[in-house]
Amino acid sequence: MAKNKAPTEPTGPLPEARLAKVYKETIKAQLGEKFGITNPMAQPKLEKIVFNVNIGRHLDGTKVPANIKQTVASTLSTITGQKPVFVAAKKSVSNFKVREGYDSAVMVTIRRDRMWHFLDRFIHLAAPRIKDFRGLPTKAFDRQGNYSMGLTEQGVFPEINMAEVSFTHGMNINFVFRNSNPELSRFVLDGLGMPFAKTEAKN
Repeated sequence: MAKNKAPTEPTGPLPEARLAKVYKETIKAQLGEKFGITNPMAQPKLEKIVFNVNIGRHLDGTKVPANIKQTVASTLSTITGQKPVFVAAKKSVSNFKVREGYDSAVMVTIRRDRMWHFLDRFIHLAAPRIKDFRGLPTKAFDRQGNYSMGLTEQGVFPEINMAEVSFTHGMNINFVFRNSNPELSRFVLDGLGMPFAKTEAKN
């Protein structure tokens, strides 16, 4: 059976993403009404999504096993449609088996329509497949309004066939905002349909 190949770069522009239209046609107006931010240049905006998978802990001597590098790179390429980059460690950390100058992580940064398309798939297809899913944590925003979360395995993405991978890995996903803070970013993501955990009032 032929193995899944990483997607090739599209030859033409991607269709306009549904969530990009929701942001432009609905959320921007709501930001003006609720927060008084009517200047489009001052409104919070999701700027990029950054994926990071730590592979430094799998360092065997001076190299990370090829199957691990290949699996992680294939995962990120498949779910983002973009070629990942390998990041070398800037310093050695013996507790984590990280050695300066050797590959320690695999990263991908997506923007614009590719970012919006991924977010739509993540909200409606991937997040509900997280084991024992009861909503995403609401306290993972930093002071700039960026939202960070982690996944324990790549199998939550329906594009990944776990029967064909040789290594199970998680990843960190960082949703990076501009002109924002935790309250504004939460408002934008809520409006886009991000499935945050519901907090029920106690009697």
